[in-house]
Amino acid sequence: MMPTPGFPPSTLDSQGTPIWISDLAAGDPNHILHVVRGIEPAEALEALGAKPGLIQPCELPDGKPDEWTSLPCAALGIEPGTSAALVSGRIGEWTFVYEDSGFTYDDAATKALSAGGRTAATSVYTINGDAGLTYAIDGEQVEWLNVDDLLLEEDLLGMPAELRAAFEAAGTVEMEDFEPGEADGLIAMRAICALAGLTCP
Repeated sequence: MMPTPGFPPSTLDSQGTPIWISDLAAGDPNHILHVVRGIEPAEALEALGAKPGLIQPCELPDGKPDEWTSLPCAALGIEPGTSAALVSGRIGEWTFVYEDSGFTYDDAATKALSAGGRTAATSVYTINGDAGLTYAIDGEQVEWLNVDDLLLEEDLLGMPAELRAAFEAAGTVEMEDFEPGEADGLIAMRAICALAGLTCP
């Protein structure tokens, strides 16, 4: 695989995370990105369990007050560690939900987002470096992968075409202790961004 062919220059940080995600995240993040095609941001938040009365528009601040506070946490006035902060938006036909604490990662979340004939995916990256991706269509899980077990040359062949193209666009980042072309820990975050067209600066 070629290094990150789907990401223009200056869109990834030194670890291979899309910069727009690392700009949202706290230090040593334990976070999730959900994407779903065909619904509005508020609907996506509700599908993930957010109470309608708590959903509010917000403007992200210019910066984080400290390394432990995510930008969504700062925007919503949430004390780090007390509750998850979710921020949602839409680019084209895809809606994304960034969640800063890892609370919304389970199979049911992706299935709920994909209900009604939609396509959805969820990527997680934990403070311990665990990483995975779930892909669902019409309420049914189609693909689940653990990045630690991902063998690109073999596993890409069995993926749905849309997801395979996203991983090809995500490419690989050279990291210490990784062989050239081996899946790095942030490949799932890049792949989900490539899937939903979130390869922006």
